[in-house]
Amino acid sequence: MNVLIKAKDIYVEYMGRDILDIDELELYDYDRIGLVGANGVGKTTLLKILLGEISLPHGKMVRDADFTYIPQLDDVVVHDVKDHALMGKLGIDQIHVENMSGGEETRLKIAQALSNRVHGIFADEPTCHLDRSGIEFLINQLKHYSGALLIISHDRYFLDQVVDKIWELKDGKITEYWGGYSEYLAQKEEEWQTQAAQYKQFSAERDRLEKAIFEKRNQARKLDQKAKGASRKNNSESGGRLSHQKPTGSKQKKLHNAAKNMEHRIEELGHVKPPEAVRSVQFRLSKALELHNPFPITGKKIHKQFGDKAVFENATFQFPLGAKIAIVGANGTGKTTLFKMILDREDGISISPKAEIGYFAQHGYKLERNQGVMEFMLENCDYQISEIRAVLASMGFSQLDVRKELSVLSGGEIIKLQLAKMLLGRYNILLMDEPSNFLDLPAVEALENLMRDYAGTILFISHDARLVERVADIVFEIEAGKIIQRT
Repeated sequence: MNVLIKAKDIYVEYMGRDILDIDELELYDYDRIGLVGANGVGKTTLLKILLGEISLPHGKMVRDADFTYIPQLDDVVVHDVKDHALMGKLGIDQIHVENMSGGEETRLKIAQALSNRVHGIFADEPTCHLDRSGIEFLINQLKHYSGALLIISHDRYFLDQVVDKIWELKDGKITEYWGGYSEYLAQKEEEWQTQAAQYKQFSAERDRLEKAIFEKRNQARKLDQKAKGASRKNNSESGGRLSHQKPTGSKQKKLHNAAKNMEHRIEELGHVKPPEAVRSVQFRLSKALELHNPFPITGKKIHKQFGDKAVFENATFQFPLGAKIAIVGANGTGKTTLFKMILDREDGISISPKAEIGYFAQHGYKLERNQGVMEFMLENCDYQISEIRAVLASMGFSQLDVRKELSVLSGGEIIKLQLAKMLLGRYNILLMDEPSNFLDLPAVEALENLMRDYAGTILFISHDARLVERVADIVFEIEAGKIIQRT
């Protein structure tokens, strides 16, 4: 067991906010770690610090190993790849690197990383833009990789297959959980249940003591009033002379002391935080948006060709009303093309006249607009502000975030905002192209729930096995120019 990286006092501040505040961190040669946390908490920053790409003004770092790095798409740099057999398995033609698709760029980065002889691999969203076969190939390669792994990923299936430890980055700190992502979720649920039970017990005891304090003080106040009344009466009857009576005030004093003791007991209880509330929204469609056609989108013998390549040949399909429909298939089979054909109502495709279609594109995060978050959300929306806030909260937006301008949001935050806006928009059919790409894991899980609860019809393209498994009622696969319903 060798320590590859040993770091102390990792501290990073940005615009007055602590991004990272980690006292000590160690990475061992046997570690296979998934790094998870919300968008913007500093996951990529931490990776780059451990790699030495970002220097620490304070703290200490000892690195006794060589690492290779699979960055996010925007950071890709093309180098020579020595393992040409691996490139062939990944489906990469090095000659045409200048015109690569997102999936091809990702495959190239993986080939570069796996061809290096190093002690460990750091990867930032390595499954983005990979199709299912590409993800399975990567899983198989990493399962047999003998070095250390530190991986940021939103793909839960991938994490379950590849890692055996989770580092959760939250509020600048790392919390370690043993097991894959599913085990991590189970531990988090257990923590939530424990916290909920503790908070319930704390609240009940605090309420009991506060009620008892009120009753003791109320009793003391009544005794004070009774004593004052008796004193006035005695003075009047005796002409002001002292009467023979028991000393007063002892009972009141005991009651006040009892109340003070209970106040001290409340202080000793400390402060127990309530568990994070689970907020939800009831989706609905107005009467004007109701569809009655059992198959609002159909295709009959559709054709599509780009140059010499036929994408669809006599493809036929019927997409049922109200269903959550996953469109799957390898990269380049025509999934996004199908969506564009539907939007353009091309020959052979029939769409219900009352269909109102919302479209989420893969690269929607490039949106830039000079307006506030809530102003943006209220456009073309029939939901109340409280309902909009509930959806935004479920996607990880704080009350402070809701008051921000769009111009200051990160790419991941823009994606979450656009997904929320579309789900709350005046549509009855949604087309969603890789909606979970670049989302943090809590947002992916929130998106699942929102998609399942949506009142209209959803067609979505995804290589995320868990998203398909948990949301889709029906799965259609595009293969060899046909659109086939899976059984």
